[in-house]
Amino acid sequence: MSRFLVITADVDFEKRVRHAASGMHGDVQSIIADYLPQGPDDVLRVLSGQLLEVLVLGPGLQADDAIRLASLFDLQYPEISVVLASTDAAEVALPAMRAGIRDLLEPSADPGTIRALLERASLAAAGRRRGLGAQVDAGPQGGRIIAVMSPKGGVGKTTISTNLAIGLGRISPMRVVIADLDLQFGDVASGLLIDPDRTIADAVTGAAVQDSMVLKSYLSVHPAGIYALCAPRNPSQIEQISAEQVGHLLEQLAREFDYVIVDTAPGLGEHVLATLERASDVVWVCGMDIPSIRGLRNGLEILDEIGLVPEQRHVVLNFADKRSGLTLIDVEATIGCPVDVTLPRSRSLPYSTNRGIPVLQDGTKDVTLRGLRQLVDRFKPGWEERPHKQLHRRAVVK
Repeated sequence: MSRFLVITADVDFEKRVRHAASGMHGDVQSIIADYLPQGPDDVLRVLSGQLLEVLVLGPGLQADDAIRLASLFDLQYPEISVVLASTDAAEVALPAMRAGIRDLLEPSADPGTIRALLERASLAAAGRRRGLGAQVDAGPQGGRIIAVMSPKGGVGKTTISTNLAIGLGRISPMRVVIADLDLQFGDVASGLLIDPDRTIADAVTGAAVQDSMVLKSYLSVHPAGIYALCAPRNPSQIEQISAEQVGHLLEQLAREFDYVIVDTAPGLGEHVLATLERASDVVWVCGMDIPSIRGLRNGLEILDEIGLVPEQRHVVLNFADKRSGLTLIDVEATIGCPVDVTLPRSRSLPYSTNRGIPVLQDGTKDVTLRGLRQLVDRFKPGWEERPHKQLHRRAVVK
């Protein structure tokens, strides 16, 4: 039977957790206190030998003490999911990640939000107990795999990928990972100012393939509250990474995270196709130039023919400029579907990528901010995908 234990000094929070867990398989026990036991064994004694799946450390506790206790649980009892309720999510996100804390929770969260988090944490705990390294069954509980794509390079795909990851990290702290699948020339590491200890080349071999706990230890932690899995340092390693390995990797990450953003290589190579086979969403990035527009049109036609276009499609027009000689109507008519997000040409956006700080991270005023936020909003819980109207394709760009 599932067991939940809450330690908090906030009685109202404890009541909301109990209400959230009502009707779930299991019950809730609690310790009302403003201090924590010394170690995991002291906590488990409260349950008198009963199974513990999820430990919720609520408001009223010292964050440092909570993170210390969580790190001990991660080492001694990795099958138990630890959730931390904190009003300082931005400050504690990085140490919480390193301590193995499963989720961060806003102390004022409503019972519905708390219940969803408890269910997710409980599923992860059950997966660990089965020796699957937190791999829960695929299905509705799996995270969204968002493939960011373009048939050709030089359209700002990595810039959009990193900003999307940063934006989603604010919605779901510690539950977002960006994977750089431009295995030969990937720039996610430089775009996020990361010097990775491990790369995708390490993640698709050895123990990480079977155990998501090992895999997670290979990810790089970003201060904005997201994870990153960077491309290999040596481009020659691409030959050692198969499409099957890429597919398995993405499935692992989707079981562990709410959002998996995949910065793909230009074109339709085997790794890109393996990503599309598993993606729930695709973000098509197109520049406002004839080669880019024509490439997107051809790419869409090919994927439509082989039935490999994810159900959720988001088209981003980058470098939009009235002086280009093309209009938005021209672009939409050529590619045969609407443009969902338009990003005006900006000098500071590519500069932000070059210095490794996405504009959504540092809050720099930029003409692209509105469009980037619109893109992030399309992946928020509750956002309903509008049906794409099929535009009559005319030969505007030949």
